Amino acid sequence: MLTEVAEAVRLQEGPPGVRSVLRALRRLEPASTKDLSRATGLPVPIVAALGNELRRRGFVTAQRPSRLTEDGRDLVAELGMDLSLDATCRTCDGRELVIPDVLDEAVRRLRALMESGPAVDMAIDQSHCTAETKVRRVLALLRAGALPGGSLLLIGDDDLVSLAVAVVGDVLGGPIVERVTVVDISSEILDYIQKVSAGLGTRVETVRHDLRLPLPEALHQQHDVAMTDPPYTPEGARLFLSRAVEGLRTGPAHSIFFSFGGKSPDEMLEVQREIIGLGLITNGYIRNFNEYEGSGILGGVGFFQHLLTTTSTAPSQDGEFSGPLYTGDKRTRQREYTCVACDARLRVGPGARWASVGALRDEGCPNCGKGPFRPGRLVPAEDPAPSAEQSATPVTAAGGPADAGPSVTPTTPATPVAPTTPATPATPVAAVSASPAASAPAPSVGRAHGWRAPSEAERAALAERARPYVTRGADERDLPAIGRFEAEIARVSFGEDAIDDPQRWASRLGRAMEKSKEGMIVADAPGGEPVGWCWVSINQNAMTGDRYANFRSLAVSPVDNRGDVAELLLTAGLEFCLANGITEVVGRVHVGNVPMRTVYRKFGFDPTSLSMKLYLPQGTDGR
Repeated sequence: MLTEVAEAVRLQEGPPGVRSVLRALRRLEPASTKDLSRATGLPVPIVAALGNELRRRGFVTAQRPSRLTEDGRDLVAELGMDLSLDATCRTCDGRELVIPDVLDEAVRRLRALMESGPAVDMAIDQSHCTAETKVRRVLALLRAGALPGGSLLLIGDDDLVSLAVAVVGDVLGGPIVERVTVVDISSEILDYIQKVSAGLGTRVETVRHDLRLPLPEALHQQHDVAMTDPPYTPEGARLFLSRAVEGLRTGPAHSIFFSFGGKSPDEMLEVQREIIGLGLITNGYIRNFNEYEGSGILGGVGFFQHLLTTTSTAPSQDGEFSGPLYTGDKRTRQREYTCVACDARLRVGPGARWASVGALRDEGCPNCGKGPFRPGRLVPAEDPAPSAEQSATPVTAAGGPADAGPSVTPTTPATPVAPTTPATPATPVAAVSASPAASAPAPSVGRAHGWRAPSEAERAALAERARPYVTRGADERDLPAIGRFEAEIARVSFGEDAIDDPQRWASRLGRAMEKSKEGMIVADAPGGEPVGWCWVSINQNAMTGDRYANFRSLAVSPVDNRGDVAELLLTAGLEFCLANGITEVVGRVHVGNVPMRTVYRKFGFDPTSLSMKLYLPQGTDGR
């Protein structure tokens, strides 16, 4: 099983990587994908993909934060990992350094400086470290004896460590370094450093320079210690470390402090080879030492390595560097991201509309204007990508007997929980992928008729995609599952005011069934519990006497092919309407419920009215 899961996501770490995720989940549960990424050192998209594979096999719960199922616990025990001891220091959280109270002011001041400082440039792998990380880096210099005194060379400083050194010195009452030299290509960063450092009492020199070129001669062999946080590629590590070596005084035991992000074993082997090739040795290494604002792929953390020079240390890049340097330069495949708000699938990477996920976040989803975005699989850049509108695959829950409220993804019916996940909105949605057969509008005569019944071939294809699930009329045996669906819809729709007792909903729907089961449809596998529920009622307009259909409820559990199951239910509901001679179908939806509005639009519904609501204060005086 470990091998199958590793191969399914093309995991370089193989079965040991899957084992590490299971071990971390056993220790940390309930745990978010980000927590597991930090614990294992695996990138967030890889951990998410592994979690999905384990979820499909029944070892991890459907709800998030993730937990092991009973089968998962049995698996962990069988693998000999059923021991959840955590020996991580609770004071420093494994970082080996604690910020003393006297430097709390430095953290606050650095936060303020970050807010007014230059923005990140994702194209050159920038991601600003937190104010706490800046202070911890200064403390690491102090602990290693590199400070106080001496001269510090910063090879790139979008993290504003130069200002951290100056601010810490100012808080402590005097400079803690004789001279800081910052080499960076960004004039905006250098101007900001000059502006702020001028009033802090620390001597900070700035040099605008493209590090693809050798350091200016005046900087060669002039510094006692260096620090760099390079682009997270082996080439970036080699180039920036080589430039740091150029600027250090000759001889052994000079320090270079090196920050980098977790990579696969093969990639990290390349980085370590570059370090050895420079004649450097590792004197210390702390995982998850650096925390970054952003850097979601790496879980927002990176390691911190203390390197020392030797008598063999020498630059490995003598002249100009002209090869690929940043991750974007080396990327040959695009990554598919899914908009959490509307399930649109969007490509990011070389040749795509967005070069980075940061650019996508800044622009927002082209389908709904929202986000955030969940990372998915890597795909070759030459593969054709669906447009945002074609790949938007929203909702599987709408309305409820009250015909109101936002869409939800009901959790597995056996264990209903509030549908919330880390870093996602409070009303996540399941996928609905309407096929062209279901959503293509027919030619209009007079009124536009936005849906036509699928042909036999189209119906057969839909049934095949939805297997093993089929639709049938609901009956009394389905009431417990239907009650859980309705309770979940109510909980998300009405919050604290919701009637979220599944038994009450089952009782209410039971009374409705006694009157008529028409239009009540469930989807299930033969002999299994319902995984989907749709309720369409036929009403009559009291003024005109015209009959119309009302979509009252729609919900699908997060099964693997839930989008196809949702389409199957919607199609069955509309076919029920046709069979009863209905030519007008109404579905009420909350104005902020973009996913359900999107699915209505895909099936040809047009907006015709808007409900307005106002809450008045309690009490007769209206105050």
